[in-house]
Amino acid sequence: MAESSQIPYLLRAARGEVLDRPPVWMMRQAGRYMKAYRDLRDKYPSFRDRSEKAELAIEISLQPFRAFEPDGVILFSDILTPLPGIGIPFDIIESKGPVIDPPIRSQEQVDKLHPLEPEESLPFIREILQTLRREVGNKATVLGFVGAPWTLAAYAIEGKSSKDYAIIKSMAFSEPTILHQFLGKLADAIAIYVRYQIDCGAQVVQMFDSWAGQLSPVDYEVFALPYQRRVVEQVKATHPDTPLILYINGSAGILERMPQCGVDIVSVDWTVDMADARARLGANVGVQGNMDPCALYGSKDFIRDRILDTIRKAGKRGHIMNLGHGVLPSTPEENVAFFFETAKQADKLLAVGT
Repeated sequence: MAESSQIPYLLRAARGEVLDRPPVWMMRQAGRYMKAYRDLRDKYPSFRDRSEKAELAIEISLQPFRAFEPDGVILFSDILTPLPGIGIPFDIIESKGPVIDPPIRSQEQVDKLHPLEPEESLPFIREILQTLRREVGNKATVLGFVGAPWTLAAYAIEGKSSKDYAIIKSMAFSEPTILHQFLGKLADAIAIYVRYQIDCGAQVVQMFDSWAGQLSPVDYEVFALPYQRRVVEQVKATHPDTPLILYINGSAGILERMPQCGVDIVSVDWTVDMADARARLGANVGVQGNMDPCALYGSKDFIRDRILDTIRKAGKRGHIMNLGHGVLPSTPEENVAFFFETAKQADKLLAVGT
């Protein structure tokens, strides 16, 4: 058994240790708010080049680590990355987002999908994660991430981002058999992908079901929760000690249901007070979050107060400090730096009653 001090700090929190301060990282911490990223993007305009060419993805993943020393370094990638490996091509257009053409709308298309073979279709993931582990050592925890079945299905069926998810919901309510088969195939592929990321070096994996918050609670229990659980059960069967995090945007109405899929940590958005989230989730579920990303436009005093309020309410066990969603592109870089500095000093600041 490794000494606790040799285990990266975020991993210790994810495993439920009581710590003096929470570990801290940010969703979308590698990206457009950083000048270093924008400079690299100008040189390599294709998002898929940046996320699928190992040397570029490694550099982008490490940019915030070098600048801010977060406790977590997350793989720079996209939730759609594994889709071509099962037979669903996609593109990402700058300022427009993902495009899947043709979208998945028929039984015939679902039948043609094939199992994921990650060594064949995603070899760059191994190089990225192995290199990140070597580069950060025990100074940070390396996080992998995947999309959850409902959210990947939403992109694939809508063909792009959506405001109302009318096409996938129409399928859910009029042709549920096709959708359930599709969700099952996606769940099995995602489980393979999570296990592959862990085998390649990911120490914690976050599953984004970003659009499951668009479902009513009853529909969440039919179309999202069972397939999240299918992923988690397959992963835990082979990698029981790797902590898994679930994030859903707009999850206030389904918060208690989220841990039913078996994840270790629920990432909470900013529409729920952290004290309420703790009470609603119970003592055995870890929490991540949950500061409003727009708070980083405030003064340093405002940012500090919001961070300390969140940490005070979350307590010393099983909390990872984070935003309630991704850092916004126009966020001042110096405020991101202050966020990390303050969170890392939280125990001292709280002790003196700041």
